[in-house]
Amino acid sequence: MTDANIAELAAPITLTARAARQIARILEGEGQGVMLRVAVQGGGCSGFQYGFTLDDSKQDDDLALERDGVTVLIDPVSVEYLAGAEIDYTDDLIGSAFKINNPNATSSCGCGTSFSV
Repeated sequence: MTDANIAELAAPITLTARAARQIARILEGEGQGVMLRVAVQGGGCSGFQYGFTLDDSKQDDDLALERDGVTVLIDPVSVEYLAGAEIDYTDDLIGSAFKINNPNATSSCGCGTSFSV
């Protein structure tokens, strides 16, 4: 399945400029071609949780989001759970973290990394 096929199946997933800047900062110390991978995994206190890892290889069926010189990879199963979501980065008095504003989540936990659908 190509990026175009995946994009046709779901509402667009977006990446904010703030998130792209933070990803660029994280990747500064990494080798050439390293990207951020976002995945939905089973677990967490609400049933599903978001996972963030660094990856240097794109799979044929991954969705690749590009913004301001950085790439975020999302596998096809996670794309279904993230349809219409926005990947953002927050930095406030409580702390800083990537935040996914997911319209598919019916509830989430206080930490913001776990959700249910």
